[in-house]
Amino acid sequence: MTLAQLLDRAALRHPEALAVVDGARRVTYAELASQAEALGRGFAGLGVGRGDRVLIALKNRLEHVLAYWALQTIGGVPAPANFRLAGGELRYVLEDCGARVALFERATAAAMLEAAQGWQGRLVFAGDETPAGALAFAEVLASGAGAAAGLSRVAEGDLSLILYTSGTTGRPKGVPRTHRNHHAGALAHVIQCGYQWGERTLGVMPLYHTMGIHSLTSMAAVNGCFVCQADWSAGGALSLVEAERLTALYLIPTLYHDLVHSAEFRPERVASVRKLAYAGAPMLAALTEACVKAFHPEVFVNHYGSTELYTFSVFPDVHSKPGCAGRPGIHSRLRVVAASAERRVGPDETVPPGEKGEIIASLDSDEAFAGYWNRPDADAKALRDGWYFTGDMGYLDEAGDLFVSGRVDDMIISGGENIHPVEVEEALARHPEVRDVAVVGEPDEKWGERVVAFVVAGDAGLTAEALDRHCRESRDLASFKRPRRFVFVKEIPKTASGKILRRLLRDGHYVEVNA
Repeated sequence: MTLAQLLDRAALRHPEALAVVDGARRVTYAELASQAEALGRGFAGLGVGRGDRVLIALKNRLEHVLAYWALQTIGGVPAPANFRLAGGELRYVLEDCGARVALFERATAAAMLEAAQGWQGRLVFAGDETPAGALAFAEVLASGAGAAAGLSRVAEGDLSLILYTSGTTGRPKGVPRTHRNHHAGALAHVIQCGYQWGERTLGVMPLYHTMGIHSLTSMAAVNGCFVCQADWSAGGALSLVEAERLTALYLIPTLYHDLVHSAEFRPERVASVRKLAYAGAPMLAALTEACVKAFHPEVFVNHYGSTELYTFSVFPDVHSKPGCAGRPGIHSRLRVVAASAERRVGPDETVPPGEKGEIIASLDSDEAFAGYWNRPDADAKALRDGWYFTGDMGYLDEAGDLFVSGRVDDMIISGGENIHPVEVEEALARHPEVRDVAVVGEPDEKWGERVVAFVVAGDAGLTAEALDRHCRESRDLASFKRPRRFVFVKEIPKTASGKILRRLLRDGHYVEVNA
């Protein structure tokens, strides 16, 4: 099965069903399939063929959705880029993926025009007032509408997409995904989130991220509706949920936090939402409880995965066991092995239940990639004997359920004791005046490292002394793990998927405020 076939069958099954909403623009599945085919022929007229990459620097808007599906029809490979990238960063992605065509809009115009200087490809602009040297998106679409249909030679083993990781530790890495990978991922997402025919979801997770892509493809699998939100705001999201009667949300924890704490939130505005799922980062217990109270969901899923494999594990009843990542997904096999920075650990060096180690996932999943784009060094580090070494720390409890406890590289060793940031963050987040928190280790002459907590406070009167007392009184945190220094900051730096950028905090990239 290819992605083009997934869309084609959706259009045959329910041609009149609403597929995409972008403001006043509303497109049915019949219209989406027809326009995608026309745009695909337009891209072919620009020289895009099977396996050729097209960089997409667009927000979540109809043109991005059309471009994604259009390229699937001709065997082209979308390479969506973070629309916040600076010119030099965008140039890196443009050159790394070897794009023949690049799409951009007003919000990304300055960066794209800088990145494309001296580049030999074609620029396509989505919006009004097309810059000099670029083609209008509407012109490319129109050129394909009158062209003869070509014979598709796309196979399920062909590349369908290249996603770039968020680069928490350096330059982003390209992750090639095949049609087989993405079709399997779409169906797994449907099953694991409990979706039914005609679901309606908020399309706010960016389409340069795996969560955004699977939000889109899973809707096609069930003839659901993808409602675009280009720029996040809790108020805007609540308006879309209410107006479009959305039934399912798939968001990072940060966005759920914004929703349930919004001054505009009222239960009746989200009454249509019955299914919640989150991914990208751990959801602390306090936020889990707030989501249950706010939404009363029938389904509440923790989806743990990555760009490389998509699904590692799922836990379908978050409220019953907050923080639990559950059991392997329908295509997955997982192990927890010894974690070591000094030697290469093999996939058979598993640790017993309750002991923390590195989580690894089998590469025999239909959702699994085969290796990074042009990065044999990254392959050598992450791929070993048929297993993907995630870099995540975790453990299996006595029931066999997985818990994720941070990154191997983020582990703090203080006085010879291993301290995992997530467990300290969990304890601090239970304080009613802590809005957000991140924990890192900093060098200490005596202890080797000491624990430092960066806190976004909800009350200007919150003090380090109050937080230290809260930690001392916590039944879930040993005294030696409590922070030795508190820094009150304006915000916690994070990736688009909600992962904390601890290296930025360690390097001093934050705005300190008085609590």
